[in-house]
Amino acid sequence: MDAIRQQHRRSSKALIAKRAILIFLGAASVSVGLEIFLVPNNIIDGGVVGISIISKYLTGLPLGLFLTLLNLPFLFIGYKSIGKTFALSTLYGVLVMSAGTTLLHPVEPLTMDPLLAAVFGGIIVGIGVGLVIRAGGSLDGTEIVAILLYKRSPFSVGQIVMFFNFFILGSAGFVFGWDRAMYSLIAYYIAFKMIDIVMAGFDESKSVWIISDKYRELGDALLDRLGRGVTYLRGEGAYTGDDKQVIFCVITRLEEAKLKAIVEEIDSGAFLAVGNIHDVMGGQFKKKDIH
Repeated sequence: MDAIRQQHRRSSKALIAKRAILIFLGAASVSVGLEIFLVPNNIIDGGVVGISIISKYLTGLPLGLFLTLLNLPFLFIGYKSIGKTFALSTLYGVLVMSAGTTLLHPVEPLTMDPLLAAVFGGIIVGIGVGLVIRAGGSLDGTEIVAILLYKRSPFSVGQIVMFFNFFILGSAGFVFGWDRAMYSLIAYYIAFKMIDIVMAGFDESKSVWIISDKYRELGDALLDRLGRGVTYLRGEGAYTGDDKQVIFCVITRLEEAKLKAIVEEIDSGAFLAVGNIHDVMGGQFKKKDIH
């Protein structure tokens, strides 16, 4: 028992260290994208970052100060409503990002061409945000508000964030000029796409079809050890005419290796087919707690 606990502690520490490194790298990347590309060219990003850039321009105060202060209320809300781990991860990321922008502020920008700045700044910011999200954190308080409003509205989290950013990016036109607002839209779109690229595969859904005489054991194992619900379907072999039970399950890409190991362990002769799914809607496609 003590050996198991020690192993669990080691794995937990390794996981925390991995998350901390990812958040640090992601937040540092965002700092580079902001201070080396976007901010010197008066190009903003969405959310709290965009509001912070506008506030810096209007007041002359450091960008890092606004990034920290404007995110604090949302961090408190996230701590109370979403969870301690998420809030602490987000706080860590925001502090690294704020410190990074302060340290990089004296550095000369790589380009004063607004189009190049929008493209490369958007790429670097998107990569950074994607890394932070992969590690279970966030760098923008509006995402926390969107998650909470999502529970009480017919709109998705992405739609709510886009609604906020529509006004934030639009305000750049009144502050920096409409050409900069359009460059900001380019940077935001590129960053949005880069986040998807960084996250690709981690939430990608896959359909699983299993034919096995040990379907009950397999179904229970997938529920208990993988946390995924299964559906039993009746099938008939065209060649043999035998009745078969078919297990249908939807998983993510990261769970595929574990699922195959479970099937191999319980019934190495089972028929297994795994396919890609473009989207999953409705039903009960939510991961259950793993015992």
